[in-house]
Amino acid sequence: VLRMPLLALHGVRAAYGRRIVLDDVALTVEAGEVVALVGRNGAGKTTLLRVAAGHLRPTAGRVELLGRDLGGYTVREAARHVSGVAQEEDVGAPFLVREVVAMGRHPWLAPWRPLTVADDAAIEAALVATGLRDLADRRFDELSGGERARAALARCLAQDTELLLLDEPTAHVDLGHVADVLSVVRRLARERGKGALVALHDWNLAGAFADRVIVLDAGRVVAAGAPRDVITAERLTALYGAGVRLVDVAGRAAPVVLLEERP
Repeated sequence: VLRMPLLALHGVRAAYGRRIVLDDVALTVEAGEVVALVGRNGAGKTTLLRVAAGHLRPTAGRVELLGRDLGGYTVREAARHVSGVAQEEDVGAPFLVREVVAMGRHPWLAPWRPLTVADDAAIEAALVATGLRDLADRRFDELSGGERARAALARCLAQDTELLLLDEPTAHVDLGHVADVLSVVRRLARERGKGALVALHDWNLAGAFADRVIVLDAGRVVAAGAPRDVITAERLTALYGAGVRLVDVAGRAAPVVLLEERP
């Protein structure tokens, strides 16, 4: 039986004005997998996520969501299948954390219909999964950067879509919660068949949590595959111009990346 990817990009080109940011990008995200998107600053990771979410129309190529051209979805329809977390979250008003998470239920609500018991259960589950149950009645604008990042992920989880698009979801999260955040994403993929495309700066996180790694450089996919195949000293040195050493650690599918000291 052929299985349809949740997300497929075919020869996608995207630009801001005359500046081409993505060029001939092709990738897929399957149900049940976490795909890490890595590369240098300015490689096009955020732009790729914006295109995949329908926030930026490609100038060439095609984006498919569940086998259907993304341009054929209404905003509400798309929001029932794909949810996302941006690098910086600003809800623009003094909402409580619980209210921010509840925003994830909006695509499923009929106009003026109040939240149901099922909606409340989805919100509660998202708060628990992200460790925010005790902060549910705090104002979002009073949270730390890491707490805001977790609240944004909770909203994404409450939306309950097949596909998650996450842009640096651990960028401001303290060390104690980094593994928690990515473990939630991986568990959703393993246990509930969701797919996730996650932009990350940290190659070690990509190696630890992703099923596949896609490397962007100057708007093009230059490598894609299993973490152990993609995360090589030669590739990292070529991309960043810094010497690295890879160390195998028991229980990890990919080696740990260590920076070499310059002489």
